Amino acid sequence: MNHMTEYLKHVVLRNHLINSSAYIALFNENTEVNQVSYQRMLAPFVEPSNGQTSNSTDVLFPIANENWGNVTHIGIFDALTGGNLLFKSQAEFAKIIDISSQYKIPKNYLIVRLK
Repeated sequence: MNHMTEYLKHVVLRNHLINSSAYIALFNENTEVNQVSYQRMLAPFVEPSNGQTSNSTDVLFPIANENWGNVTHIGIFDALTGGNLLFKSQAEFAKIIDISSQYKIPKNYLIVRLK
């Protein structure tokens, strides 16, 4: 079998994103941003529906004190540092984060969908 039921999708999403801490990370292609002013951001997610969930608030990263480069991918970890990468996907739009820039993911924009 290769298809999850909607019930199981909701269990997985609740266990890993809603009932646990989920930290959003930014990537330059395959490498997580690694600058002094960068840190992963905690993000709350809404109750799953139709096998998906999304962030319930805006996710605002710190204002960059140095060049973070071209952010091309977004990941979700289970820890502020280290931890396990749970999800990773290409960002809809790549964005260069330079000194004094800030990366923002608006409310309900980060959608995690299980197929």
